[in-house]
Amino acid sequence: MSDLAALPRWAGRVYARMPAWAGILAVYLGARLITTALLLIATGLSGGPGSRFGAHATIASFVSGWDAQWYWYIAVYGYPTTLPLGADGHVTQNSWAFLPVYSWVSQVVGLPFGEGGWPVGAAIVSLIAGYFCCLVLFRMMRVRIGRMAAVWTVIFFAAGPLGALFQVGYAEVLNMLFLLLALDGLIRRRYVRLYPLIVLMGFTRPGVLAFALMLGLMLVLRWLRRRTDPLRGREIAHYLGLGALAVTVGFAWQVIAGIATGVPNAYLETELSWRGFWMPQDGKPSFSPFEGWLSAMPYWAKMLGLPGWLGLVVLGVLVALFAAALIAGPGVRRLGPEIRLYAASYALYLLAVFFPQSSTLRLLFPLAPLWGAVGWRRSWWLRVGVLIVCLWLQWVWIANVYGYADTFWRVP
Repeated sequence: MSDLAALPRWAGRVYARMPAWAGILAVYLGARLITTALLLIATGLSGGPGSRFGAHATIASFVSGWDAQWYWYIAVYGYPTTLPLGADGHVTQNSWAFLPVYSWVSQVVGLPFGEGGWPVGAAIVSLIAGYFCCLVLFRMMRVRIGRMAAVWTVIFFAAGPLGALFQVGYAEVLNMLFLLLALDGLIRRRYVRLYPLIVLMGFTRPGVLAFALMLGLMLVLRWLRRRTDPLRGREIAHYLGLGALAVTVGFAWQVIAGIATGVPNAYLETELSWRGFWMPQDGKPSFSPFEGWLSAMPYWAKMLGLPGWLGLVVLGVLVALFAAALIAGPGVRRLGPEIRLYAASYALYLLAVFFPQSSTLRLLFPLAPLWGAVGWRRSWWLRVGVLIVCLWLQWVWIANVYGYADTFWRVP
């Protein structure tokens, strides 16, 4: 039985006649209304010990809370030319950890709203970018898993655990729009449109190096399949040019920060200051690939009263399950090599450079196209069950990050 046949007759007629943009808009607005309700409920949780929003929190204060403060600061004051130092002489948290595109775009959009209009502009940018993300995601998925499955993919994406990102001053959603447009262009082999998108991605959120790795893996795959899927010289040139651009842009911000401050490793030391907040270290913080996870997992296990080695076992199991899903998962395989290779590349990037802490779930946001592997399943019970879990997890995330807004995670 097809998905359409499983619908009530009246719903099937509406579904068949509704333009794609209108259907996706209805889904997106419905998800945003639910998120707004959850944010309103969360305002009543604020005000406890350690809460950064106080007893009179509003949705407006949530929009400009946490890292949104840094983006707002950048829009008003720019970046420091002298790195701030703590009492121990180490670099402390500063705005060089945040890239400028979202901050500047939000500032321009917020200009009509007066001197303090940045939060309004930020909310508008996130909200509108989220809708276009849904449109692009739907178009990508429709050709791979069918229209109804693509709709469910958008539902999971829009109402997922990180649904609040579509309504607050974070750069993730704008970056996701650039990423989805780039993946869509690669799938359709419209390579020219990827050049500006790579630049925009690279100066919106860290992670464009993962896109570079994916391009290299795609070139190898296309070369291996060249007898059944001819690889022209022009395409090879585009893959090499796009990969080189992505690598250049991926390291450009480090160079810019070094030149502006006179400290060659200014960006790296700034990023490490966040790690020192979670796990203080003796001496100057240092970085080596994959070391963040290997040191953090035993640390967090011990914080929970568990043996440190168990944290490494959990990490190994998670990596193995994720790899198995990308390689053998029937739903994932239907998404095509571009999405699968990007997911693998981004996961490897996170393992190499990231230190797992409270932002870990948010940094998984670029893996959102994998929702297609769930939307592909035709079981309505499974789809509805997943949606319920998504909304519950969204509430848990909102309650902790914006409601309680302290350093402790708890299940509401």
